[in-house]
Amino acid sequence: MTLPSQRLATGPGGELAEPGFWQRPPADRLAVFARLRALDSPVFVPEGGGRGGHWALVRHADVQEASRLPKVFASAPGVTTPEPARWVRALFGDSMVNLDGPDHAQLRKIVQRAFTPRLLAAAEEDIHAVAAEIVDDVLERRPDEFVSAVSSRLPLEVICNMMGIPERYRAEIADRVNHASENIGVERGLASRLRMPGRGLRALARMQRMVAGIGRERRRNPSDDLISALVCANVDGQALGARQLGAFFSLLMVAGVETTRNAITHGLTLLTDFPDQRDLLLSDFEKYADGAVDEMIRHSTPIIQFRRTVTAQHSLGGRAFGPGDKVVLYYASANRDEAVFPDPDRFDITRSPNPHLGFGGGGPHFCLGAHLARVEMKALFRELLTRPVGLRAVGLPDLAGSNFDNRVRSLRFAFEAP
Repeated sequence: MTLPSQRLATGPGGELAEPGFWQRPPADRLAVFARLRALDSPVFVPEGGGRGGHWALVRHADVQEASRLPKVFASAPGVTTPEPARWVRALFGDSMVNLDGPDHAQLRKIVQRAFTPRLLAAAEEDIHAVAAEIVDDVLERRPDEFVSAVSSRLPLEVICNMMGIPERYRAEIADRVNHASENIGVERGLASRLRMPGRGLRALARMQRMVAGIGRERRRNPSDDLISALVCANVDGQALGARQLGAFFSLLMVAGVETTRNAITHGLTLLTDFPDQRDLLLSDFEKYADGAVDEMIRHSTPIIQFRRTVTAQHSLGGRAFGPGDKVVLYYASANRDEAVFPDPDRFDITRSPNPHLGFGGGGPHFCLGAHLARVEMKALFRELLTRPVGLRAVGLPDLAGSNFDNRVRSLRFAFEAP
C-alpha cells in the first residue's frame, strides 16, 4: 500500500476531509476542485475515525481511465465512503455496484436480460403518461414545493410500475427510501450518528422484506413486470434470489429514483438561473431537449463520487498506486474539467460534444438506467415547459450537504402566469 507523506496529508486535499466542506456553497466546493485539477497529480485526502484516507481522482481523464480498468480499480468491498460494514453486506446482500469480475457480470447479465424490448417499450409509454398526470395534478392543485409535488413522483411511479409493485405498498416504499437514504454521506453529530444508522437499516430491511414477498408471489404467478422477469429468469440456470432481488431493488431506488429526482430538481433551477437557455429550449423543444437533459446531468452531477480499491501496481495521473490503496472518483469535479468542457460552469444546452460522466466513466459499471433516466427527464420537462402556465424556481434549493450525492431536500417554485 502506498503511504502518503505528512505534507500530503495536511496539504491541498485536506479541505475535502473537513467536516464542513460539503455544507459549503456549491461554488466554493467547485473552486476547490478546480485548484486540485490544476495540480500535477492526485492528492491524498485523510479520513477520520482511523480509516486512513483516499487519493482524489478529480480530472476527467483519470476518472474515466480508472472506471475502465475494473481489474485494477475494484468496486469491492464497497463504493461508498465509508465502505459498507461486512455484517451489513452479509445481512442485506451485496449490491451490484459493489461487485467485480464474474460475480458482477453474472448478476448484470440476469438484470439486462430482464429488460426486454417489450418491457422497455412499455416503460417509455408509461413515462409519458405519468409525466402528463403529474403536471395535470400540479396545475390543478398549485403546490409550491417542487421535490414532493413533481420531481420525486415521476421516477418512483415509473419504477414501481415497471417492477410491478402493487399500489398499496408504494407510499410505504417512498417513506422507507427516504429513511434509508436521507443521511448517506451527510456529516452529523454524535447523537444523530448513533440514532440514524439503525433507523436507516430498519427501513432498508423492511423494504427488502416487502420486495422479497412480492418476488415469492411472482414466482408462483408470473406477470408482465420486471420482478417476474428477474425471479423467473434463466440465465445459465440462474435467477435472482430473495436477497439479490432486495439488493437490486434498493439499488434501483437510489440509482433510479434519487438521482433522477435530483437531476430534475436541479434542472428547473438551471432553467430559471439561465433564462436564455430556457428560451432557446422553448424555441424548439425537440431540437434542444436531448442536449438540455445531458447538460442538466453534467452540471448537477447527481452522484458526486464513488470509491475504488486498487488491486495491482498502476500509474495514473502522475502518481503510482499500489495494492490496497483507496481512490475516489470525483464525478462532480470531472464534469467541470476545463480540459474537456470549455467554460464548464456555464449551463449550455448546445454543448457538443458533452462527454459527461454523470452515468459513470464507462466500463462494466456504466449506469444500466441511463436511457430511461433521459426519457423521464425529457418527458417531464416537455410537460412542464410546453403547457400554457410556466414554472420557475424560487430561491435556492435546500441541499442536503452530502459528499455522496447532490441531493435536494426541497425547492420552492412558482407559476409564471395566473
